[in-house]
Amino acid sequence: MSHHLFAHLAHVEVLTPDPEASLRWYTDVLGLVESERDGESIYLRGWGEWSHHSLKLTEAAQPGLEHIGWRAWSADHLDRAVSRLEQRGTPGEWREAETGHGPSYRFHGPGGHAHEVFWETQRYEPPADMVSPYPNRPQRYVPRGIAPRQIDHVTVMTADPVGDAEWYRDVLGFTFTEYTVLDNADLPVFAMVTNNEKSHDLGLILDQSNTPGRLHHVAWWVDTRDEVLRAADILLNADTPIEYGPGRHGMGEQDYLYVREPGGSRVEINTGGYRLYEPDWETRKWTPAQGSNTFYKNVPAPDSMMEGTPPAEVKELLHEDTANPWAAESVR
Repeated sequence: MSHHLFAHLAHVEVLTPDPEASLRWYTDVLGLVESERDGESIYLRGWGEWSHHSLKLTEAAQPGLEHIGWRAWSADHLDRAVSRLEQRGTPGEWREAETGHGPSYRFHGPGGHAHEVFWETQRYEPPADMVSPYPNRPQRYVPRGIAPRQIDHVTVMTADPVGDAEWYRDVLGFTFTEYTVLDNADLPVFAMVTNNEKSHDLGLILDQSNTPGRLHHVAWWVDTRDEVLRAADILLNADTPIEYGPGRHGMGEQDYLYVREPGGSRVEINTGGYRLYEPDWETRKWTPAQGSNTFYKNVPAPDSMMEGTPPAEVKELLHEDTANPWAAESVR
């Protein structure tokens, strides 16, 4: 039996101070499908997702992360996850069924990020004209904008990426796949954990602010590298500046492209990467000089890639290279 208690990343609730502009961008440019509206929230999904939603977009005073939703492997796995959290003394609470899924258990990870895990889920019901002619697709493929198939992962900011990764591994059964330390100091700046065959469905990047629970980005999956390059054209023609990429990461080996949506949150378009089936995988250690962030070691990441939401001030660096560990990858 798998040691994983969670099956996959189900949804992310992202906050936006400009809900109208964010919604237009997510639907017209990114190409998500709207499922429902409820109060200050709008529910969206990729065309290839079977669930009710994978993005909950909620109006707020500033951009950020409200919570991350996970689906358990089964009702029994859900109970086991809750038992593990309670045994470790992690505060949490059961919540009644809400839009998109059944009862859930809400808790906070060590970096201050809110998570919920559930088993019962609401399936997407396409309108009559969007019923798929293929039994293994939840709707017709009628692409609009970038048209990602599904959500891929979420990366959050935390003061202790490796310590958090070990917590998710030891408490909730995640696989701790890879991490990066500085070239000239054994200081972790990024770590990845997963619940399935992907290199990660949760990324953990160093945060040197005093604000817990911050978001770095939400990533959306397209099927091919050509679609990442197509996304670059779509974004530029929609007057959405590209923050970083296109390129390929060393860790995970995904092809990437990063932008900011109008509400201020970072969005990644990605594809590729290895598939992990080893039951006894040993965590891999990287340094930036090896190309952990930039596989080709030809394009350094801009300083803005160390920013998260909500905005927060960094008062004192842990090490001079933590201002941007990947700034000089092109010259190493």
